[in-house]
Amino acid sequence: MRMTRRNLAAGAAAAGAVLAAGLGSAHAEPHPALRNAINSLEKAKFDLMHARHDFGGHKMEAIQSIDQAIEQLRIAMRFDRR
Repeated sequence: MRMTRRNLAAGAAAAGAVLAAGLGSAHAEPHPALRNAINSLEKAKFDLMHARHDFGGHKMEAIQSIDQAIEQLRIAMRFDRR
């Protein structure tokens, strides 16, 4: 099945509803700004990957940079748990 923006939005909404339902009993996200940044970067990566244009040859480098940024944010979140 091909992932469309509508399917992605519906899946995200469903995941958000499940997450919101569980927040009453679970601990709140300790770093919502980091989580929001990761989510925004993942959306930007998705949009770039599905863009028809290569942006003067910079598309792949931008995607790689996004991957590196996401990894650094995840490392920061793990570091804080220690």
